[in-house]
Amino acid sequence: MGKIILYHGTSDKEIKPAYGLGNDKHDYGRGFYLTEDHELATEWAVCRPNEKNGWVHKFELDTDGLKILDFQTKDILAWLAELMKHRDASDTKRYRMLSAKFIEKYGVDTSSYDVIKGWRANASYFYIAKEFVRDNIDMDILEELLSLGGLGIQYCVKTEKAYSQLKEIHSDLSIVEYNEFNEKYNLRDAVARQKMRELVDSDANKVIKVFSTLFER
Repeated sequence: MGKIILYHGTSDKEIKPAYGLGNDKHDYGRGFYLTEDHELATEWAVCRPNEKNGWVHKFELDTDGLKILDFQTKDILAWLAELMKHRDASDTKRYRMLSAKFIEKYGVDTSSYDVIKGWRANASYFYIAKEFVRDNIDMDILEELLSLGGLGIQYCVKTEKAYSQLKEIHSDLSIVEYNEFNEKYNLRDAVARQKMRELVDSDANKVIKVFSTLFER
């Protein structure tokens, strides 16, 4: 892959990505998250309802010698299992027990990778996740549902080696106007949820191959 350009949308004008920082509760755990999609980065920079302008930081990542796990090359269940390691789709006892089994069966060991690449679980994703673990969504429509969400692809820098090969291009820092791009973010999410609800309520959702049946031998 060589060198790739990535963007990070945030409310902070000054940032200093460093190994060990980040939140364990994010999609792929602790790390620094970026995207190749500049437009998505601008929306993510002002996705919070605080009426503050945001910033898009531009980075160059030298991928030579890095081990990159791309969830787009894996089964959709492997991606869901990875999210379940870090984020809760439900707080019920049933979910805690079933999610542990789900992770054991479908999860991927990500510990040896420098960078994880995969979909971003935005607000509309949680509509899918909650319905999925309630057995309201058939496996046959799961991938189509996620594509409707327009989740976007993100990169998560995980290791010291990967951080050492990530450089910010400070001259290309740009400000994001809250009023313009927060509205775009909310509209994208609203349209996605509407399309998802329509598919979930349609005859295509047979509700046969559902979450709790995935553990049957």
